[in-house]
Amino acid sequence: MTSPIPMAELWRGDMLESFHTGHAVICSANGEIVEAWGDPTQIIFPRSSCKMIQALPLIESGAAEASNLTAEQLALSCASHQGAAIHTKSVGSWLASLGMSHDDLRCGAQPSSDSDERKRLILEHESPCQLHNNCSGKHAGFLTLNQHIGGGSEYIDLSHPVQTAVKAAFEEVTQETSSGYGIDGCSAPNHTTSVHGLARAMAFFAAAREGQGTRETAAAKLVNAMRTYPELVAGETRACTELMRAMDHKVAIKTGADGVFVAILPDQKLGVALKITDGATRASECAIAAILVKLGVLDANHPATLKRMNAPQINWRGVTAAWIRPSAALA
Repeated sequence: MTSPIPMAELWRGDMLESFHTGHAVICSANGEIVEAWGDPTQIIFPRSSCKMIQALPLIESGAAEASNLTAEQLALSCASHQGAAIHTKSVGSWLASLGMSHDDLRCGAQPSSDSDERKRLILEHESPCQLHNNCSGKHAGFLTLNQHIGGGSEYIDLSHPVQTAVKAAFEEVTQETSSGYGIDGCSAPNHTTSVHGLARAMAFFAAAREGQGTRETAAAKLVNAMRTYPELVAGETRACTELMRAMDHKVAIKTGADGVFVAILPDQKLGVALKITDGATRASECAIAAILVKLGVLDANHPATLKRMNAPQINWRGVTAAWIRPSAALA
């Protein structure tokens, strides 16, 4: 087994103060490793980076078509949004079209990460609800599939038909038998895979085109929805949204909790997956930006890139005190 390697570094003055290690894989459409750092066989929880995989049964089953889901709703099904009005209103309308409300969700209430929405809630003496949960779009997708197949209300249970369909799709596109699962922050099961398996799945999404088959069509629709509506996938100021815009909507990227990040490059038919060992978001954002720059799809000097790669750390007096940089291996 190969050890994790340094992927992002904090420099203060001329001294390397700290660094974050991790694993990363760039994978081709045929499943082969193009380039790797650390251990490609490292088993990880993909967390929210695999939401597009979890959304495959929504389309493959015919549920999305039967419910006339829009591209915006498909983007939300892949989202880890910040609970802004653009997200909560859209998910609320989606649920209403199903004859449901946020009470039917099983993701739990979460404080909004959007400053305007937080202010609104305070001024109107409201509490955040399940619509504000960053996974409410994914769960709306689960509910749409569940209504289509006539499943029971507890759609997050491991043995529920919704989750058995998700697991089957997950193992098929990663081309690995999952070694186990954990419960994610939104209460849905999250299945393990290797970093290579996750990159292999992203490469499948990158190569998929509509009309090639049921699964390929589903994958292509999800990728196109993410690229077209990056503000729904995350939100203003967020890395996923800003970097997808910086790449002219040509690449789909998705973060996951505890230092996971993936990228889908349709033009190159490449998939990328990375995991930062200590789970640091600042490191995963720096590392994915560095890899995307390396692959020639992200401008190193774009403002969105500079916020994550070679990013200044500003202290309380407005002075640049340190810098987050990719390691030599990535740079």
